[in-house]
Amino acid sequence: MSPAKKRGAGALGDGPRGLDESAANPESDLTVAVTGPTGTFGSGLIPLLQDDDRIGRIIGIARRPFDPAERGWTKMEYRQGDVRDEDALREAFDGADVVVHLAFLITGNASRETTRAINVDGTLNVFRAAAAAGARRFVYASSVAAYGFHADNPEKIDEEWPTRPAAKLFYAQEKAELEGLLEEETKQHPSPALFLLRPPIVLGPNVLGGKDVLPGPLAPLGRKLFSRPRRLPFPVPMFVPEHPMQFVHEEDVGRALVQCIVAAGPPGAYNIAGDDILTASDVAREFGVLAIPLPAGPAQAAARAFSRLPFLPPVAEWIEAASRPAIMDTTKAREKLGWRPRYSGLEALRDTFRVDSPS
Repeated sequence: MSPAKKRGAGALGDGPRGLDESAANPESDLTVAVTGPTGTFGSGLIPLLQDDDRIGRIIGIARRPFDPAERGWTKMEYRQGDVRDEDALREAFDGADVVVHLAFLITGNASRETTRAINVDGTLNVFRAAAAAGARRFVYASSVAAYGFHADNPEKIDEEWPTRPAAKLFYAQEKAELEGLLEEETKQHPSPALFLLRPPIVLGPNVLGGKDVLPGPLAPLGRKLFSRPRRLPFPVPMFVPEHPMQFVHEEDVGRALVQCIVAAGPPGAYNIAGDDILTASDVAREFGVLAIPLPAGPAQAAARAFSRLPFLPPVAEWIEAASRPAIMDTTKAREKLGWRPRYSGLEALRDTFRVDSPS
């Protein structure tokens, strides 16, 4: 799809496909199945579902066993499952009105084959199982990365701009590919209606605790060392490019997911982000750095050059995200989904440093 081609009505457009009367007549006693409920997005979503009178039952599907009651999630029933097992998913989704797919590998520590089997094939399995189980809505957490980091991207991106694979970054490539694949799936399965959320970097008190940032046997050590960012013990001068960035708080992502779950707006793709635009210098200052601002252009050019190097390890591919700012317009989510962020990007960043979760 060329950048000039706009998305029309339909699965990802503004049309009424899949939207029932629930937008005008709110549903109640919904059964919501959630894959990856204990991750960052789940940490923002499940407490909201727990407190929402419209939600009668939650089915949590995860590979690692956990006790929902220990987290105060009394509405949730745990189902051990793997997104690579479509039969198990179909059984877990039995009776679900809405399926929310949050399970996704982002760190790249697994092999490319495993990552693709979970991220791409697994997502398609989840959608097909949701369709087979008769779910009315499918809510998928995509990403701003689906737009790619292309030189011709506009200064502010709205949902009419096409999603395109990144040059190297596997995460962005898979997010863009999946949006296209899911759109194709909706042509074969008119139900469930497809809702996509495209957040930027998600922050908050639970953002890193469950991530495996180190591979294999070092994963437990990585979770301990990087469970929460820490400020430097004393100020350190550092040159930092003025690269613009958007953040969103995990709770605001959860609130946007709820709006999709209850069909507060038409199916389609929605950008969500905090109201403010920060720079890399702002972020560095929150870490205790004495930031010396530099123009963003040279650093972005260096990132583009570095990202083109052959045989980059997966973690190094993330440099491509610094090659072009990806700033989103969130007007559609506000006007059609009825969503507003409660936290600014700066507040989300600061909340990530907090010892305790916000009340």
